[in-house]
Amino acid sequence: MAETFFSPCPRGLETLLADELRALGAEAAEAVHGGVSWRGDWLACYRANLESRLATRVLWRVGSSRYRAEIDIYKLAYSVTWAKWFTPDDTIRVFVTAQKSPLKSLEFITLRIKDAVCDHFRTITGKRPSVDTANPVVRIHAFLTADTATLYIDTSGEPLYKRGFKPAAVEAPLKENLAAGILRLSGWQPGEAFVDPMCGSGTFLLEAAQIALDIAPGLGRRFAFEGFKHLDRSGWASVRGAAQARRQPARALDIFGSDIVGEQVKRSRSNLEAADLADCVTLDRADLLEREAPAAEGVMVTNPPYGVRIGEAEELAAFYPQLGDALKKRWSGWRCYLFSGDAALPKLIGLKASKRTPLFNGALECRLYEYRMVAGSARKPHKEDSSS
Repeated sequence: MAETFFSPCPRGLETLLADELRALGAEAAEAVHGGVSWRGDWLACYRANLESRLATRVLWRVGSSRYRAEIDIYKLAYSVTWAKWFTPDDTIRVFVTAQKSPLKSLEFITLRIKDAVCDHFRTITGKRPSVDTANPVVRIHAFLTADTATLYIDTSGEPLYKRGFKPAAVEAPLKENLAAGILRLSGWQPGEAFVDPMCGSGTFLLEAAQIALDIAPGLGRRFAFEGFKHLDRSGWASVRGAAQARRQPARALDIFGSDIVGEQVKRSRSNLEAADLADCVTLDRADLLEREAPAAEGVMVTNPPYGVRIGEAEELAAFYPQLGDALKKRWSGWRCYLFSGDAALPKLIGLKASKRTPLFNGALECRLYEYRMVAGSARKPHKEDSSS
């Protein structure tokens, strides 16, 4: 029987995610603001968790009703058959988001939903689950519009951009699913040369190598649905086994990474080793302004500094024109993609972007700039740069 799901993703990737989910067996996939609503059976849910590179979570809809006051939301949450899916020994946490809700306190709504779930279990089993805000077994999500409340159980657990490795990462400037979406937008295909010349902790390199070897992004981790009482164990084993069988062995790939900061190169190498992908990627310490392209043509994707990573605004203002010069001089024949959260700095590069795609890195509005570096490509005086 088809269930209803919602998969959030980084804003700007909704249409790409809808296409990806359809390819994984989703039905009636509809891109909406911030994600995709879709329908499918439990095998499609398992597959989406295991194989989606773009989704942040897979949320399973378990109840919905109109409301006018807090008591209506309590009644909805109490009526859901929670005890069919997990036990009072499983810890819970409730998350509430709202758009145009007339109710004053989301904290109070969160408390009322938690009370309703606990009261449901006390009625059915005589025991109530406890709350764990740090690492709950079951995450319950509520979404309120102006007059409708919808309840979901999170089938993913940890967000899906956590692929199950990357021990050397600090708080990454770029989540893995956003990086995968940027790779999709670049049009890069396995077999083409790929370079990230400011690789940081190696997120683009890791995602590219996994794509090239057809490694499902969730093969190295566990999911919340594995603890559900109604888990189809043989179905899940079949889905996971099929993905495992497709995985290609590690081999040298036309994927290259570099960074001017030696510590960043070391961090990338450590993360690639943790993912068993160190032999797939060529890593060097190099200055983008001086390094040569590793092939006659290919795709460059990078997240250059815009803010604190280089430091002062004057340094950045000097760097971007030099970057434009380096691309013109050394990267002819390449498609180059720069991801930036600063609308002013890319104007200094002195090259006309053939495409600007709006994306959000968390709450920060960014752009993905495409530069097609053909021989004699249009180099402009800096003062004539167009607005983004």
